[in-house]
Amino acid sequence: MNHELSSMNQPGKLYLVPTPIGNLEDMTFRAVRILKEADLILAEDTRTSAPMLKHFGVTARVFAHHQHNEHQSSNEIIRFLNEGKQIALISDAGTPAISDPGFYLVREALKHDIAVECLPGPTAFVPALVNSGFPTDKFCFEGFLPLKKGRQTRYKQLAEEDRTIILYESPHRLLKTLEEMATYFGADRLISVSRELTKMFEETVRGTVAEVKTHFETHPVKGEFVICVMGNTSPKSSPKERTSKYRDDED
Repeated sequence: MNHELSSMNQPGKLYLVPTPIGNLEDMTFRAVRILKEADLILAEDTRTSAPMLKHFGVTARVFAHHQHNEHQSSNEIIRFLNEGKQIALISDAGTPAISDPGFYLVREALKHDIAVECLPGPTAFVPALVNSGFPTDKFCFEGFLPLKKGRQTRYKQLAEEDRTIILYESPHRLLKTLEEMATYFGADRLISVSRELTKMFEETVRGTVAEVKTHFETHPVKGEFVICVMGNTSPKSSPKERTSKYRDDED
């Protein structure tokens, strides 16, 4: 038997295990095995993760590890790892530490010379970026913008960013964010907005900021959103000129 987690007296290891962002068929065989063989699993929300873990027959102990307790719980987790425990960290969906808890625990584990391994797997911004039709060779992942302090400053900085910009947004803030984008990026800047990725009602809406905003003013704003923004390839030109140039290049 040569399983990765079955060796006796081995040092502890922290695994970051991506989980499906919607479609359970996106779970990897390796991810299921790691979860089944782990001594314990850390979940962002145990209630959210329970159906997924049950679906794959995972019976390991599950503890909550989220942004409100990660600093406090990390000390105990490090102790378990130092005792040789094999621990898997999952978020509600996608890859841990990508706009989800995980960074702090990884940093603490590395400080204590504990092995850390992140499995490849689902994350929402990759399919949204590829679906957008915008350049993918260089891009700027911003996650969620600051809610209040620093938001305006960040918009001004991003307005001059020449790489494709990727943002996450919640449904109740989407229309306000699109309005802000019209102000700082220009109503004619091209964007692509994806929602409900990998799920039954997956949708990607492409067009100018103004066009996409009009769409979501008359259609349900449900699900989690990924917004891709065309980079500013000509900082000295107007938003309208930049959009026209991009479209001409595509023809």
